[in-house]
Amino acid sequence: MHIAWLGKKTPFCGNVTYSREVTNALSKRGHQVSFLHFALAEQEGEIWPGCSEVSLPFLYKSQVYTIPTLKARKILVRSLKKRKPDLVHASLTLSPLDFLLPEICDELNLPLVATFHTPFDGKIRNLKSGTQLLSYQLYAPFLAKYDQVIIFSQVQRELLKKLGVEKERVTVIPNGVDAQKYCPAPANSPVFHQLRAEFNAEHIFVYQGRIATEKNVEALLRAWKQADMGMGCKLLIVGDGPLKPSLEQFYGEEQGIIWLGAITDENRRIEILQGADVFILPSLVEGLSLSLLEAMACGAACVATDAGADGEVLEKEAGVVLNTQGVAGQLRTLLPQLRDHQVWRKILAENARKRIEQRYTLDDNIDAVEKLYLNLLKLPKPIATGVA
Repeated sequence: MHIAWLGKKTPFCGNVTYSREVTNALSKRGHQVSFLHFALAEQEGEIWPGCSEVSLPFLYKSQVYTIPTLKARKILVRSLKKRKPDLVHASLTLSPLDFLLPEICDELNLPLVATFHTPFDGKIRNLKSGTQLLSYQLYAPFLAKYDQVIIFSQVQRELLKKLGVEKERVTVIPNGVDAQKYCPAPANSPVFHQLRAEFNAEHIFVYQGRIATEKNVEALLRAWKQADMGMGCKLLIVGDGPLKPSLEQFYGEEQGIIWLGAITDENRRIEILQGADVFILPSLVEGLSLSLLEAMACGAACVATDAGADGEVLEKEAGVVLNTQGVAGQLRTLLPQLRDHQVWRKILAENARKRIEQRYTLDDNIDAVEKLYLNLLKLPKPIATGVA
């Protein structure tokens, strides 16, 4: 089938990774994919293997939201008419076009699927989670007009149901990772020792993600400093974001904290996760973190808050689950225990890998997406009325 995919190519974030992995997998299974994304100029060509590209103009674009130009809608409609896809799948980019898509696709007689990534904390325990709830309240009336909405957990499904989105329109398909690419290093691999030699470390802890308020990185840094982990332990911070410059001024190598910035080389990121003893995600709000799933797949012992679906991922001893309130205090107690108890770390790592194999592989994710597509295409379609 031919899928028109509306998603993100830049700047790097979970939405970009999700779009890349899913469209690549669909292409490998023989589907035709047209990838529509926001870019400065219209340049059609190969974006990722198997995908042709359509660029949509924008005024502003960040990791969080995008403001398209007034011409973006016309270019989108023209491209859909020209390419004649079987359906449209929008990996929602938090832009005004998200709200226009149901009308556009209805008039073009195209089934419309959304993946709704917006982070959340269903328990509304902090200001950031309250802000994210407003996003859900804003989006709910428009999501109710999509043919299907993909979300990552039952908790998220219940939240949308409370906001008026019919449960029949919502399908839970968790994020998935390529469990062959993201895997523990082989027993004879030098990765583990090389990483320790590179950073002069006995134990390596890793955070990977945006350096932004909702990720709560400062709580991790504060806990690390207060726990006095010793110079044999290093905390690698992988990622970039608005808080990075200010936090670097107060937390650095003298505390064993190494700022690596954004790493675009996927193999390098995999090596870091394979060599990590512990992966930590202290977020206040989340959807379902791909970074967490990647770390679990690579065999790291994982710690995350119960924001979004992350607590569900780590339940039943697949990792350590923190409350989003008082993260620094919880980590201050936990970090030395993780440093000192190798057997515990090994059990957590093995359980994490098993959880990925059971629930969160990319193959299972794509199977579910394909099934959703096929079910939609069997539905009777209304008569097209055309788009001006």
